Amino acid sequence: MGYLRIGDDDLYEEVAGSGDPLLLLHGGFCSLEHLRAQGEALVADGYRVHAYERPGHGRTADVEGRYSYDVALASLIGYLDAHGLERMDVVGFSDGAILGLLLAREQPDRVRSLVAMSANLDYSGFSFAVDAPDAPAGARVLTELRAADAADAADTAASAAPKPDLERMHYDRLSPDGPAHGDAVMAKLVELWTEQPRIDTASLAAITARTLILSADRDSVRVDHSLLIAASIPDAQLAIVPGSSHDLVADRPALVETLIREFLAGS
Repeated sequence: MGYLRIGDDDLYEEVAGSGDPLLLLHGGFCSLEHLRAQGEALVADGYRVHAYERPGHGRTADVEGRYSYDVALASLIGYLDAHGLERMDVVGFSDGAILGLLLAREQPDRVRSLVAMSANLDYSGFSFAVDAPDAPAGARVLTELRAADAADAADTAASAAPKPDLERMHYDRLSPDGPAHGDAVMAKLVELWTEQPRIDTASLAAITARTLILSADRDSVRVDHSLLIAASIPDAQLAIVPGSSHDLVADRPALVETLIREFLAGS
């Protein structure tokens, strides 16, 4: 545990275990706490798990200006170089999954295998983005079906106690910028998610790593979009986690853990 200077940023990192290196990449407005159980399971499997928190997340201070996947990728590569990691397995969630895809595309020799959970290639991949210019016609149908499901569950949800926002709780507890800065981070993330990424499906053919695309049947990323990602990567596998939302790691932890561990064991 500690901080590693990458460029102008001091990134909080944790390295645990021994054996083959594995990089764990957290999601947007998440910290390492979100994937801690998954990381501990992988350490138990004999991996040396590397994980760090991007600026504005967890214990890493925020930076001035907008967020960018290109900047985050450059920082990721700098982190790998600092540790001398030439080839490793990568497990990423949401924004971390997008970075995993970009790393595997840009430096294919560096990624042995990739698990990308709930990634999207562009804004149209979200289930709520049915009016995006390149959103397929089926997106509106899927969105309407989900809206009907939500309406059926409205009475139950209204009477139930609201789920605590664990990631906000982690942010408030961990951030060196203080709890009040969380709204500024979220505003920058919403701007990022609206405008980026813009990944050409044809470019994913450059990925040579064994790849598992994971998403949920109630994900904010459409199921057909996850299928598109998997179909665009040579020999990629696809798994849809049932009864789960975008936060599939928290919704179905045992199933997600099994899928990841069994996939990596086949490397």
